Amino acid sequence: MDTKALLIEEAKNLFQQKGYKGVGLNEILKECEITKGALYHHFPNGKEELLISCLQSMQEEITTDIDMIFQQHSSTLTATKTLVDKLTAELDSGNKIAGYTFSSIVSEISSLSEPVRNACTALYEEIQKIYFKKLLNDGYPEEEAASLSLFMTVSIEGAMTLCLAKDSTLPLSNINAILPRLLKD
Repeated sequence: MDTKALLIEEAKNLFQQKGYKGVGLNEILKECEITKGALYHHFPNGKEELLISCLQSMQEEITTDIDMIFQQHSSTLTATKTLVDKLTAELDSGNKIAGYTFSSIVSEISSLSEPVRNACTALYEEIQKIYFKKLLNDGYPEEEAASLSLFMTVSIEGAMTLCLAKDSTLPLSNINAILPRLLKD
């Protein structure tokens, strides 16, 4: 793994574990076993630029995974249930689904800068697009598909945050129980 990729991977893990403000540059440097000069070579604007690269990396991982699930299923309902089941299984196995949610990072840093806020927004918009396309394929009118895709994004992200806060998968399970009332199969 090259130095830039190592920095992104290690910083992403640290940010997800401790939050943006809870991680100092020295901790990232120590984890990567590199110098400050190497970090600034790849990220001249420092920690914030590194964070944006981490958010972009998370966006690619998350949306690729969600898109694959949605392509494998014939309806939005079955695809969403599969996604929620996957997230629930990851939580049940002791994982913290950090790759799927960065609400804590977003809430902590959304006031930092416009570029950080834009990187956060891009992920949620990309997830919404995946849901929106599937809903259109299911025959939903465009306006309803737009509303439902926003609702799904907010509900699933919020449920994951509650799961982490409560140390329980019940919020995600509730989504799967309610989905058949909202979506056609």
